[in-house]
Amino acid sequence: MKRTLTILAIGASLMSGIATPAHAAAELSLARIDCGTPQPPTAVNERFSDTYAYGDKKLQFVFSCYLIKHGDDYMLWDTGHAMTAPNVAPKESVVDNLAKINVKPDQIKYVGISHYHADHTGQIASFPKATLLIGAKEWEAISAPTPAQGVNAKPFEGWIKGENKVEPQPIDKDVFGDGSVIFLRTPGHTPGHSSLLVKLAEKGPVILTGDAVHFRENYESDGVPMFNFDRAQTVASIQRIKKLAETFKATVIIPHDARDVEKLPVFPAFAK
Repeated sequence: MKRTLTILAIGASLMSGIATPAHAAAELSLARIDCGTPQPPTAVNERFSDTYAYGDKKLQFVFSCYLIKHGDDYMLWDTGHAMTAPNVAPKESVVDNLAKINVKPDQIKYVGISHYHADHTGQIASFPKATLLIGAKEWEAISAPTPAQGVNAKPFEGWIKGENKVEPQPIDKDVFGDGSVIFLRTPGHTPGHSSLLVKLAEKGPVILTGDAVHFRENYESDGVPMFNFDRAQTVASIQRIKKLAETFKATVIIPHDARDVEKLPVFPAFAK
């Protein structure tokens, strides 16, 4: 009975956080940081649709990180490619971009990671003072004695050793406790994949999908890439994002889709 009441209390607290209007929160703003060098347009039919739905379509992929300012606190969402990544390394590091707005790495309170792939985790080691927020199953994969192929564990060494703080998330998390930024459980691409809901006061709510979807057509058709971890979870997560977007009248931003870059102002400007 005690366990049941505890679970119910957690659920009630979480739903309260999701429903809290953004005007009750501290001042909130969101910026996109370019976190990789795009390659030529990619044919998406074979790898990105297990039903071969996209024909001869080629799309431009980009690599994105996001900075959230909540009052005096900063949260970084994904950290892009490493500066040593061949061909796709960013032209400027996340640290160098932050310097443009006089923010130092130690000022980042949270680093949220959508999932464990290298194009989302490459520069996390630059933020050892930040608390790592990551899906519980992603953390299990990263901290395993022998991480599986595709799990970019090396940059997390400080967190794995216990030198840095990590909070693995089994469910959604109200990051700042006021309902303004919600860490969303959206598994399927990987076992513990997450997305982020940011409730901006002027622009309105924004959902950063991570790799729950890779491009607009993928989102619109509930498309499932060949390489995803779980098909059913992928479809369920896409549908969850659509329902959340409908509920909150949110702008959906797909970090890899070049057509979604313009949905936020060019850094160092922020959307509010």
